[in-house]
Amino acid sequence: LSTVMAIYILLGKEKLLRTFKKILYAFTPEKFNQPLIKYAKMMDDSFEHFIRGQLIEAVVLGVLCYIGMLIFRFEYALLISVIVGLTNIIPLFGPYIGAVPSVLMLLMVNPISALLFIVYLIVLQQIESNLIYPRVVGGSVGLSGFWILVAVIVGNSLFGIPGILIGIPLFSTCYKIVGEASDKRLKEKKIRVE
Repeated sequence: LSTVMAIYILLGKEKLLRTFKKILYAFTPEKFNQPLIKYAKMMDDSFEHFIRGQLIEAVVLGVLCYIGMLIFRFEYALLISVIVGLTNIIPLFGPYIGAVPSVLMLLMVNPISALLFIVYLIVLQQIESNLIYPRVVGGSVGLSGFWILVAVIVGNSLFGIPGILIGIPLFSTCYKIVGEASDKRLKEKKIRVE
């Protein structure tokens, strides 16, 4: 049902946006409209950049997995790398979801190879989680690696898995809003911070 709803929303997004704008302008004061639209656009940009960053990061991980599997001569390198990359789009549990069928495939061919692949995947996931992910996703939403980790930790502790999914783009939006407000206040006070 949610997939069908998402398709309908995407197909009629312009009409939906016009309807929401009409309702907003009809029932709220004018001084409230422009900031709300501005912040909604900011949030839309944050979510768009977050999703783009997630996809780029999944491709990077899939390519790294493929290169490593070729170097270590694991079987089914391309298939397993695609599975690992695609499932890595899912935050937190994606790597484990991708590891299960991959290890099972290798287990049927060569049990030692499956064991070595587990070790390789753990090392690769640590590199990805601590080095690549904060840089790629953080760069796409405009946050440093530190703030990405803060957003994931706070989002997870407040709302669990949904908090992880929306924590980074929501935090990015708040970060931009607070940054703009701070810049405006400093300009009003004629304080220059470098």
